[in-house]
Amino acid sequence: MMRNQREAGLDFRRPRRLNNLGLRIVSGVILGSIVLAITYYGGIVYHLMIAFFACALLYEWLEMAGARVQQRSRMIMWLLLAIALIPLILNMKAAIVVPVALVAMLVGLLYEARLSGRAGIWVSGGLVYALLAAVSIDQVREGGTAGLAAMVFLFTVVWTTDSLAYVFGRLIGGRKLAPSISPGKTWSGALGGALAAVIVGAGVGRLMGIEAGFLLAVAALVLSIVSQIGDLLESAIKRRFGVKDSGRLIPGHGGVMDRVDGLVAAALALYLIGLLTGGLHEPSRGLFFVM
Repeated sequence: MMRNQREAGLDFRRPRRLNNLGLRIVSGVILGSIVLAITYYGGIVYHLMIAFFACALLYEWLEMAGARVQQRSRMIMWLLLAIALIPLILNMKAAIVVPVALVAMLVGLLYEARLSGRAGIWVSGGLVYALLAAVSIDQVREGGTAGLAAMVFLFTVVWTTDSLAYVFGRLIGGRKLAPSISPGKTWSGALGGALAAVIVGAGVGRLMGIEAGFLLAVAALVLSIVSQIGDLLESAIKRRFGVKDSGRLIPGHGGVMDRVDGLVAAALALYLIGLLTGGLHEPSRGLFFVM
């Protein structure tokens, strides 16, 4: 029966693939809209969203690690994350938020290194990853209108890179970017995504009234490259843990870590640039913006 259907040109696998694609699009649009709305609103709701994502990242990391993680280690990692997130949620100054997070990361690394040696670093790596993501995305948003502009620019560059890299990779194909880590990625996709990110990022910057076009283009290129490196690093981590997806929280996409890998890396890069150019308390004002 199935053979006759295939010979007749019928393939009942296609609707399922289309349904999966539709699910990815719908869930992506809904999630993206919620994130953008909360980012625009800012305040306590924004801090709570960041805390939620940090918890999701640590949860997925520990689940991927599985039996490698002792129950006591899980409790310590969660306790350290909670301690580090309290100043962030309460919107305390960067002079408190950043040091508390750094101390929590250091304690987690030292605890696991003493308990399990080198293997323990992979366990505490989840705490480091979650806190780097939380602090970077939180601090980049600081600074009122400048912080909002920085986040819009960040989202634009990362999402353009992700989407257009896939399109160019499918259309052009060619040499694989990192076949041992992520076989689906190509050099054509990486370069096409980066070029598109530069154009779209600079264009969005102009629409927001930011005059530093050349600096925006350079920043977009750097963030695009870093986001793709972050994507590859996340793929390497999943391969080490022997999993395909980090989780199943987002329908059609997998886990939170699967969706924010490039964003986390780019946000950290943007935050470091802001620290160098704008200072500790309002790094967004040094991110090529005069708002």
